[in-house]
Amino acid sequence: MKGFVSSRLHPFANLALLLLLTVATLCIAGFFTMVFNKLLFGVGMQELGNVAQNPQGHPNGWGVLMLSQGVTLLVMLGGAALGLAAVTGYRWSEYFTPRRPVRAQWLLLAALLIISSLPAMAVLIEWNQGIHFPGFLSGFEEWAQAKELELKKATEFLARLNSTARLLVALVVLAVIPAFSEELFFRGVLQRNLVQWFNSRHVGIWLAAAIFSAIHQQFFGFVPRFVLGLVLGYLYEWSGNILVPMAAHFTQNAFQLLILYAQQRQWSAASFDPDSTESMPWYLVVASLLIGAGLLWYLREQMEGTRPEDEPTQLRTLGSTGVAVRQAGAASAGARTLSHDGVDATRSEG
Repeated sequence: MKGFVSSRLHPFANLALLLLLTVATLCIAGFFTMVFNKLLFGVGMQELGNVAQNPQGHPNGWGVLMLSQGVTLLVMLGGAALGLAAVTGYRWSEYFTPRRPVRAQWLLLAALLIISSLPAMAVLIEWNQGIHFPGFLSGFEEWAQAKELELKKATEFLARLNSTARLLVALVVLAVIPAFSEELFFRGVLQRNLVQWFNSRHVGIWLAAAIFSAIHQQFFGFVPRFVLGLVLGYLYEWSGNILVPMAAHFTQNAFQLLILYAQQRQWSAASFDPDSTESMPWYLVVASLLIGAGLLWYLREQMEGTRPEDEPTQLRTLGSTGVAVRQAGAASAGARTLSHDGVDATRSEG
């Protein structure tokens, strides 16, 4: 597949191109948002801003917000990530899953890792909600608190799941689309290029996780989301397949939505708030940490271990330097191969 630009661009150039594509796809997302809201809810361009500011005062406020958020995330982030791969000449499967097919148990264990980590994450949420910035950052703290309150109100409004139809819409918009688009963007493109730029998987993963958390503009929830970004980043780095962090990300959002739905339908006597700062019992936190650490260790061993039976014919394999090479006799002369870090190599069979 031939792209519009070279596939050998410096990672900085790739990230600059990603930024340009994000601006373009944001404009496209805005256009589609206006068109779909007009067609489905009769909300025009001028009225759309008013509905976004006060969705409770509009009969279709919930639907307008859901549609706007879903289209924006899907087209802006997902479109920019897929667009970068396309214009640089890569097939999407080659760019985002450069190693081997994912094993079903990895997806299930990644989901279990997220669920088991919730008690430990609750401790981080509690701590992060209570931090205070130094005096010279008082202005930033006031802004961050106001932004936190604004986003919390919007989240609470979107989380009013008073029907099965709303639950299904919420699962698509708040779980499926973020898992797909955010993972393609932050792990598949941003992290990949940061790892290659700094020639360090750890630096790339940590920087991508910090940007992933900061972009949500919830600084009193920065640390828990940063830790989540680290987990997702390492899952992608170890597995070499974007489906693994997608499964974990989907589980993170979908599990909370299902519990909220159960609570609102009065199927559960216990109340649940995904952003709650209420202290968790210490034994649940300890169990969460132990189970989470064990699952992380097991997943790393399974994903990074080379097992011949997992590798189909002509599969790309990684050398000790991180450069992909073909198995003997598997590649044609001059064929391009790709490592997870985006390094191309050619090898002639002679």
